[in-house]
This record gives sequence, structure tokens and C-alpha cells, in this order.
Amino acid sequence: MRVPVIAAAAISPWGTGWRGLGQVLAASAAMPGAPGVPAELPGVPTELPLASPKARKMMSRGACLAASCLGELLRGVAWRRAECGYFLGVGASGGSLEDVIALLAASIADGAFSLERFGDRGLAACNPLLAFQLMNNFTMCHGAILEGIGGPNAALFSRGAGTTAALIEAVHAIAGGDCEQAIAGGADCALHPVTRAELARDGFVARGLVPAEGAALVALGAAGPPGATVVPGAPGGGSSAAPPIAVIEGCAIASGDARPLADAIDEAVSRAREGETLGEVDLVVIAPWGPPVAAELRAWTGANAANAAVIDSSSLGDALAASPALAWVAALDLLAAGRARRALVLGAGTDGDVGAVVLSRGAA
Repeated sequence: MRVPVIAAAAISPWGTGWRGLGQVLAASAAMPGAPGVPAELPGVPTELPLASPKARKMMSRGACLAASCLGELLRGVAWRRAECGYFLGVGASGGSLEDVIALLAASIADGAFSLERFGDRGLAACNPLLAFQLMNNFTMCHGAILEGIGGPNAALFSRGAGTTAALIEAVHAIAGGDCEQAIAGGADCALHPVTRAELARDGFVARGLVPAEGAALVALGAAGPPGATVVPGAPGGGSSAAPPIAVIEGCAIASGDARPLADAIDEAVSRAREGETLGEVDLVVIAPWGPPVAAELRAWTGANAANAAVIDSSSLGDALAASPALAWVAALDLLAAGRARRALVLGAGTDGDVGAVVLSRGAA
């Protein structure tokens, strides 16, 4: 099923907004220098606008990013929100470190963590609202509550491929008639001390991963009535009669466990194309977690889409669950700007799996 993308939103080291993101990445690809966030980018906003600032007390940084990005997306789209689907790739828990330290300190007995002491004293030592920061699904739920999203939904834990799974779920929800419109994407903060420690402990930082944060979302489905219009001139939108930004031709995941990455890419692309050949692709956007993986994705592209321009999202750093979605939005920007007609987005996160998304300009 070909599903139209009618709007997009992003929060990244490039700033707030999706238009221009792909072109910035294309320009940075031409600059010499080590991987990392280019100095000229403004950075992710520290203060993020939300419908209810009081809600921040219950929100992790990832949840703030997701909620702000969702609000940005929906300012350009007038939908029956109670019926809209929402599928989000989310990262690890990102609770207040002050509360986490207090909880752990009160739970130590004889130099070791004690479940008995945790239940008796640890939980009482932290703010009860910490639970809403720690539960992974609330990265999605906070924004959904603020914006009144009530359709089919799922929060999928992601270190890369899980975010492509969120897009697959959104497409299937529309194809299966569960909803007419859906939102999909990812939000994450790899800068939280616990997450950074995990990435360093597992050796990813030493192999070139640059922790970052961000969020990106796409709105899928029909733009016109009944119940769904795009507001003229609004951020991320156009007129209800305007064509979609692009069309999703296919999306899929393949396991990269215990086999060459090129084989996993072959399988993911084949699944996304439902067994058909890739066809003419003039743009490949890659979202690798470090230089070695980027080199493998480039090598596959050279062998299978030699005439395509390659854009690497590594200059944004790795925002884990958000990185694949940021790469989709970068591809959408280049399609909308007339820089490409068909794009393949390849995401290879620290989970070892590969996600493939095929996008094209044109009608569904």
C-alpha cells in the first residue's frame, strides 16, 4: 500500500523545523572534518514549548522532545485527533538524576542494592512523579494526552530498527482500516547520563558514536475531508488541495544478528519493495551509529544504487530512537525541494538491525 506523507516535523541540532534539514546535511557532507554536530548548527532548543508547562514535572527529556515535536506537527494539520493513530520509537528511561540517586542511596544495605530496602525506603525517597519519567511508553503518552490523540497507538523501544517498526505499524494501521490517519516517528535523548554511560560501557562511543538528542514525526494518510484537512500556510502544511510531500512506497526491517550487514540491508530493501527490484533511486539517506557502519552503508549503496546521491545524518549525532526518523525527514526535505524523485532511507542502529524506507514524489 502506498501511503501519502502530508506533513512532517523535527527537532534536531539543526533547530526546530524540517524544511532545510536535508539540504543542511547535504551541505555538511561536502565539508571536511570529523563526524559530529557542525558548529554552525544552532542546537536543540533547551526550552521546548508545550501545551501545559506544568506537565514537564512528569516528563523526561525524550518526552518533552516528543510532545513539542507533536505540537509542531499538528499545528499544520486539522484532524479528528481522537481517531488518529500514533506510533513512536522511544528510548530508555530518562528520569531526574537527583531522584534516581536519592532512590538508590536509600536502597543500599551492606554495600549492595536491596530490594527489601528499595520497597521500604527507596521509593519513599524520590518524587512519586518520577514513575512517569521512567516509564518508556510515557515518552509517547505525554504528548498524546496534551494533544488529544486517541486512536490506535504503540510505543516501541528503539535503538534504531524499532523506529522503523513504528512506521510499519502506522502504515499497517491505515491499510487495515484501524484509522484513516496516523503519526509515526521517534524521540530520544542519548545525552542522559545513564544512557551515555550505557553507550560508553558497551563500546559504542569508543567506536565513533556521538550521543545526541532529537525528535522527528511524519503525518500519514489522506489530507482531505472527511475530518482531515491541512491548514494553509501552517508549519509543516499546505493547502488541502496540495499534493502530499511524498509517498511511502514501502518500509521493512531485517535482523543483522550474526551475519554481514550487507545481507541484512538486502533483505530489508527486498521486504520494503515486496520482492520487486529497487528501481531508480537518486537519493540514499543513511542513519548509521558510527563511522564503520556508515562505511558499510555507503559500500552497499555504491554496489546497488551507484548513481544515487548519498546523504549521511551522522553530522546530527546519534539520537538513537530519533535518528531513523530524522533521516526520513531529511529525505522528505530533499524530495520536496526537487533535489530527488525517489529516496531510500537506511537506518542501522546499535541494536544491529537494519530499517529500510522507500519514499517518492508523486500521488498515492
